[in-house]
Amino acid sequence: MSLLPSRRARSGLTKPTPANHFRQDINGLRALAVVAVTLYHFDVGGLDGGFAGVDVFFVLSGYLMAGIIGTGLQRGDFSVLAFYWARARRILPALLVVCAVVLAVGWLLLAPNDYKTLGRHARQSLAFLSNHLYLKEAGYFDSASQAKWLLHTWSLSVEWQFYLALPLILTLAWKLLPRRGTLVGVHLALFSCSLALCITLTASHPEKAFYLLPARAWEMLLGGLCFLLCSNLGLPATARRLLEAGGLALVGASVFLLDESAAWPGALAPLPTLGTAMVLAARRETSPWCTHGAVQWLGTRSYSLYLWHWPLVAWLFHTGHRQAPLWIAAALLLTLLLGELSYRLVEQPTRRWLGTSRRAFAVAGLAGLMILAGYMAQVVVRAKGFPQRMPADILAMREQALQGTPRNGECLSKGAGCVYGGPDIQAMLIGDSHAASVVTAAQLALPDAGQGIYLRAAPACLPVPGLHIREHPRDNPEDTCNRMRRQLPAELGDAPSRVPLIIVTRTSVYPLGYNGIDQNRKNRPQAYVSSPVDEPSSEWLEAFTRLYIDHACALARQRPVYLVRPIPEMRVDVPDVMSRKMLQGKAPQVTLSRADYEARNGFVWGVQDRAREACGVNILDPLPYLCDEGQCYGGREGQAYYADDNHLNAAGSRLLAPMFAKVFADLSTAQADAPR
Repeated sequence: MSLLPSRRARSGLTKPTPANHFRQDINGLRALAVVAVTLYHFDVGGLDGGFAGVDVFFVLSGYLMAGIIGTGLQRGDFSVLAFYWARARRILPALLVVCAVVLAVGWLLLAPNDYKTLGRHARQSLAFLSNHLYLKEAGYFDSASQAKWLLHTWSLSVEWQFYLALPLILTLAWKLLPRRGTLVGVHLALFSCSLALCITLTASHPEKAFYLLPARAWEMLLGGLCFLLCSNLGLPATARRLLEAGGLALVGASVFLLDESAAWPGALAPLPTLGTAMVLAARRETSPWCTHGAVQWLGTRSYSLYLWHWPLVAWLFHTGHRQAPLWIAAALLLTLLLGELSYRLVEQPTRRWLGTSRRAFAVAGLAGLMILAGYMAQVVVRAKGFPQRMPADILAMREQALQGTPRNGECLSKGAGCVYGGPDIQAMLIGDSHAASVVTAAQLALPDAGQGIYLRAAPACLPVPGLHIREHPRDNPEDTCNRMRRQLPAELGDAPSRVPLIIVTRTSVYPLGYNGIDQNRKNRPQAYVSSPVDEPSSEWLEAFTRLYIDHACALARQRPVYLVRPIPEMRVDVPDVMSRKMLQGKAPQVTLSRADYEARNGFVWGVQDRAREACGVNILDPLPYLCDEGQCYGGREGQAYYADDNHLNAAGSRLLAPMFAKVFADLSTAQADAPR
């Protein structure tokens, strides 16, 4: 079946409004969208819902694409390949320049791991697959969103995937039934399915709802429905003014009243999208708000402004000026300047040249540049960020920072029980990855060389009966955490009662949610009783407290139990921050205030204190060894104590050896006092 319909127009069709007609109201909506998104990302102007500007862009794209495809199909001259080429001429050149410039800047500014990550992001951005990459990264070991220089390209990837699919679907449907109603029906069916999926996924898998086309397509399809159904409404002037005012009110309410706590996209996303569709349907092309010169200037350059604003946000984050008003003002002005230069020197010239050059030559040239840029990005990845660029002191620091617990793959990732030290087991250490990160400290504290520590740990695993963990499906018996929890009772039962049990976990994560470096992850409790909960309600916290204490006391009836206070979460990737500071000539030190630590972990301290009061469990406190009176240290004097934002490395773990020495001093005392 040919994807190129006959040039002879079909009869009996209502001809829609021409799609290539320039409309100042559409340009005005582009301006509103890019201003909202940009100010939101720079934390300026109280636009807490400025992220909805992306949704406005989606509706506009769907409206324009439905116009181009629908009009072409009804005229009988639509070409899928010509459509793809038109989109490529519009989108690729400016994106290519931004990726190339960011990679060049990264060579000068970024530490090896950061630069390797940037190379991977640039490669996926140029392939229009970055939304899938960022979805995969929105997990346990993710880095701060503002450290991702090309994060904003996720929306371009979603749009490009939509551009690939929509003309194929509509062309095939038109071949079967060449009626305008066919286009409406396809749009409506896909819109309904996508919206339902979006609302469902936002509740269960919000990251997927945010990043993936199937859950976002309804926004663009809404724009398409608006074109197909509302292009020629013939409303009187008063009704059009009211429709436009209502639409602008919905968009404005979304931008000013929503914030990051909203489940997004989900059930609230129809506010800005419906508002945009109302403005489009009103067709008040000469409305005073959109005809102003500044509005039209912003709208015309909205694509370039969008492309350039986020790398500048990342640059502020990288240089430590993210909250500095003067630096933010300078970055905003630079956004406008780069947007203008990109529009004048990249968008306009390449669009003209690619439109007038011989098609085959132009396609080959643009494709060659994209392949070359993608290849260079891949070279950065394969070269691991070119560490040879770095001064020797930074390379030494990063190598030291990544020295962790030996046999981590075997003993943590696979959840196998491991002995560290000699065969004479003096203590059992159980928990999650935090337990694995400090086992060598416990080993160092052992009095004799022939003695050992038995470790049983699994990633993101709280070994408390009655509590289930989000990351570990309950119905998978071979899951690492589930297997450990199932086998632990027998292992504890086989161990002599004199052998103490030390429990180390990232405890606050389970009742409260993550407090790490990923600012996009929804902060939800990671443990639950019967079904996952979205907020740490008082009822949930009481249930957690009861189960935690009951388990600790049940263990304490069998042997000495030691609960370790939460290890400080530094909230930034320590080696990366220290590398940046060293590159910038600043003191390579990373700290967290004691006040922030106490605010984060006060609840868990209270639960552990109640367990001690209930049944005499022992408490081990790492703070005297990692903190002073005012702050906790992630690294100082050129030495990192953490491998990331929350896991101690070998150097950090060694600091806790004196803490564990108390366990063996107590054990020695108990053995000396035991009757002979």
